Amino acid sequence: MIDLAASSSAVQAAALVGAVLLEAIVLYVGYGALERVATPVVERIKHA
Repeated sequence: MIDLAASSSAVQAAALVGAVLLEAIVLYVGYGALERVATPVVERIKHA
């Protein structure tokens, strides 16, 4: 792992913002894929 403790506070803040942004992107893509898979299943159950 990268040791950010020795870095300046600006570098630490940028790393935190980058990590949060990456997490948001992963969740956005993941929930989009889940919705794409789950919607037809739910519709089939509704109309059964």
